[in-house]
Amino acid sequence: MSKRRPLVAGNWKMNGSLALVDEMKSALEASEFANTDVLVCPPFPYLGSLASDGFILGAQNHSKFDAGAHTGETSAAMLKEFGCRYVIVGHSERREDNNESNLDVAEKVETAINAGLIPILCVGESEQTRDAGKENEFIAEQLDAVLKLIGIANVAKIVIAYEPIWAIGTGKTASPEQAQAVHEFIRSHLTKENADVAASVQILYGGSVKASNAATLFSQPDIDGGLIGGASLNAEEFLAICQAANA
Repeated sequence: MSKRRPLVAGNWKMNGSLALVDEMKSALEASEFANTDVLVCPPFPYLGSLASDGFILGAQNHSKFDAGAHTGETSAAMLKEFGCRYVIVGHSERREDNNESNLDVAEKVETAINAGLIPILCVGESEQTRDAGKENEFIAEQLDAVLKLIGIANVAKIVIAYEPIWAIGTGKTASPEQAQAVHEFIRSHLTKENADVAASVQILYGGSVKASNAATLFSQPDIDGGLIGGASLNAEEFLAICQAANA
């Protein structure tokens, strides 16, 4: 089977400025990635300013509600009106800071799909869970909550991002072998439901990806790109990561 098309997604988290918007927009519009999809997910206020034909626009979160009396929330439909094609769902920081449960995340995945967005479903374990040897069990629970709500057929409409919590913003990175092992587990877990969907779904790695380690990570058979955090705030570094996926 041919390699799935790589996707490199930059997650700015609660960082950025109009100056960074201009810098990143200029750098990406001047670059070509024939074999890779490049996605930028800035904070909400920058979505309108960052919209471009030179790359794909995504958001970092959305409400599980379609509309209504939910002050401070942003619906998936609103994001689509601003040109978003993707939305990050269930990032570990959302799960931790906002107490998002597996069910909450699953409901957001469903809402995004219904609005015509592609959710990037984040899964991943803490260092304590890995040290206990329970990372696969933990990730399976996260996946199963989504499978139960949307069904395996709709998994073909999402992207999955494996982000080991212990490697986010810590400088630690899963070795290529460690990352590949979990990606392979995710795909094998989905294969139990539908082998064709499992084979086609994009699975990204997120966890201190840098230009220096991107090529080795992306060369693994089940790693289809990256969900990039801190390195996506530096145009030169982010472009180098995108080129590593594009090679």
